[in-house]
Amino acid sequence: MTSRILALLGLLLAPAPPAPPAPPSPETESVRLRRFFEEYWATRLRDSPEMATYFGHPNERWSDLSPESSDRAYETVQERMAALAAIDRSRLTASEQVDYDLFRRRLERTIEGRRFHDLGAYLMIDHMGGIDLELVQLLDYMPARTVADHEAMLARLRGFPRVVDQTLALLAKGLEVGITPLRVTLRDVPERVGSLLGAESPVLAPFRRLPETLPAADRERLRAEADRIFAGQVEPALRKLRDFLAETYVPRARESISMRDLPDGEAWYAFQLRTSTTTDLTPEQIHQLGLSEVSRIRGEMDALIASTGFQGSFAEFSEFLRTDPRFYYDRPEDLVAGYRDIAKRIDPALIKLFGRLPRLPYGVKPLTSEGAKSAPAGYYNNGSITAGQPGWFLVNTYDLKARPKWAMAALTLHESVPGHHLQYGIAQELEDLPEWRKWDVYPAFAEGWALYAEGLGTELGIYDDPYSNFGRLSNEIWRALRLVVDTGLHARGWTRQQAIDYYLANTARSLREIENEVDRIIVSPGTVPVYKIGELKIRELRVYAQKELGPKFDLRAFHDRVLGNGQLPLDLLEKSIKAWVGEQLPPR
Repeated sequence: MTSRILALLGLLLAPAPPAPPAPPSPETESVRLRRFFEEYWATRLRDSPEMATYFGHPNERWSDLSPESSDRAYETVQERMAALAAIDRSRLTASEQVDYDLFRRRLERTIEGRRFHDLGAYLMIDHMGGIDLELVQLLDYMPARTVADHEAMLARLRGFPRVVDQTLALLAKGLEVGITPLRVTLRDVPERVGSLLGAESPVLAPFRRLPETLPAADRERLRAEADRIFAGQVEPALRKLRDFLAETYVPRARESISMRDLPDGEAWYAFQLRTSTTTDLTPEQIHQLGLSEVSRIRGEMDALIASTGFQGSFAEFSEFLRTDPRFYYDRPEDLVAGYRDIAKRIDPALIKLFGRLPRLPYGVKPLTSEGAKSAPAGYYNNGSITAGQPGWFLVNTYDLKARPKWAMAALTLHESVPGHHLQYGIAQELEDLPEWRKWDVYPAFAEGWALYAEGLGTELGIYDDPYSNFGRLSNEIWRALRLVVDTGLHARGWTRQQAIDYYLANTARSLREIENEVDRIIVSPGTVPVYKIGELKIRELRVYAQKELGPKFDLRAFHDRVLGNGQLPLDLLEKSIKAWVGEQLPPR
């Protein structure tokens, strides 16, 4: 082919001159909001690497706990408030307006709580949690399939001494200004940290169970490197933490109980209540609500005791439940198997009450020994579709005589299904929600739903004997007692013993559980009233929907609506349910 022909072909095949660029289409407010949320979520995952791990996003870092990092975070909140205000809310869809309002509310609450944030940062460790437990839990949550996964674990081990030093600095500052947990609640914490020392440390567990799919040479190298990092860096940091706690922190921790005794404590407590309950209820209103609920539930408990033919007082029946061997397992594995059996009974019955169930599976397994002595009877760890991590109902097998059989059904309903697992599993599958909202937590909604789920055991046929039904009522009054005791301790000046005695007079739980419960309320003021307040709101909305819809009321659809918009503050949950009811009624 001649050069001339090639030239002619080049002219024929050459692209036409480009047309003038079209004017850019204006960016819609919906696009701007979506981009704003995407940027926020990426930043949140970056700045909160521990949270990112729990949400199924692998990483190897620790959060920066320095004062400079805290200052930068607050500046970012103010910048986000300005950026959000620049988006025209009126041009968003109805669902986008809900997302917008929730995010703005969260920013406003963060700004309002700035005065308390630095104070709260000093409370870095207590009998329920701390950097020691975080280390073990994070390693357990991290992916553990490939060599790269385990290299990430090693990197996290290397970063542990820095975060311990930052934690120690905050704890020391807390001692200076008098902001620590109550001394008696810290009694087991140094021992807990010490339990992570030594060659058999739970910290090394992931490297003792390396997958056989990894090459033998890599397994040997990873184990050796983990041992080296642990002995040279992690163990000295843990020993430093333990010694500081035992020799300095615990002996000098505060002896006063009430949150009002802390700097700005009265306002801090009121803020905690507003934030956790998503209501404007005052401490006095919450206290009176608790007294009313305790009285009502005690009446039901007394009637149930009478129905069993038991001849004796409430205290005598409680003692019978606490001490009769028939109500307790002798082996930890039998306790775990008992919980699994209850879960298997619940699973096939869920379709009666729910139209939508999550794809994410869940399991039941024992809680690891670290911290079990002061831990509750069980709790839920959410799974992650992204990470391929199932949800887990973790069962405390420490001190079997504090784990009665009659309390197991209600706890299973609360922590697994239809409680927390349904709630968190379904939220992850809501495609229309921004990613941040799938993980957004409103404790009054989350724990209110889980307590409401305990009551669904009656409709599911799970409470098949009077003792397990008493366990349901015992769990319900447990949450009502929290309203009274939380406000009693932090607004009325109750003593620790006064709180323990009030629990003993109104529940059949063991003294160990009661002491752990009271200590939890002391170190987490304003957080435990959310269970009963949220549950009462959901029940109120169910009664409202039944009354308004009459024979058209569909319980499965009601539950799907409650869980179908992610977690919401209680006022927005009420608005959502009333809108759902209105959609089904003829125009008036």
